[in-house]
Amino acid sequence: MAVSKWAPYCDSRALEDRVSQPGRAGAGRPAEHAEAQAGPWSPAMDIFEIDDRIVLRADLPGVAGEDIEVRVEEGVLVLRGQRCPAGDVRPEEMHRAERPHGSFVRSFSLPQSVDQARIRATHRNGVLEIVLPKIQESKAKSITIEVER
Repeated sequence: MAVSKWAPYCDSRALEDRVSQPGRAGAGRPAEHAEAQAGPWSPAMDIFEIDDRIVLRADLPGVAGEDIEVRVEEGVLVLRGQRCPAGDVRPEEMHRAERPHGSFVRSFSLPQSVDQARIRATHRNGVLEIVLPKIQESKAKSITIEVER
């Protein structure tokens, strides 16, 4: 077993590129523009691949399910939402505010191997999980030849 040094920023970027780039060769967009972010903050994301699917997990504590939108637009997965500031604390009472609020947008180009009709998303315990099933490849099948006499 080979041992290699973990480079979290390089490794996560490479995996994001893998999700964003397969099947997109020659699409005219450089890899660094395959993912877009907009808004005053951006949720942390994990992206991993299992044999039959790609999974994205976004940390969204304090974001209500009805404040999250997931959609596919022309082969791009768009995650959009908003975290509202705490309503029980007035701004003049705040000593320190490190938890961002406001709107966010994340988008990822989907590989052609994703079955867009079967994408599903669940929101549980402050984590949004988006499952991108892969298209089932047809397997070779032997055909019997009937001989007529």
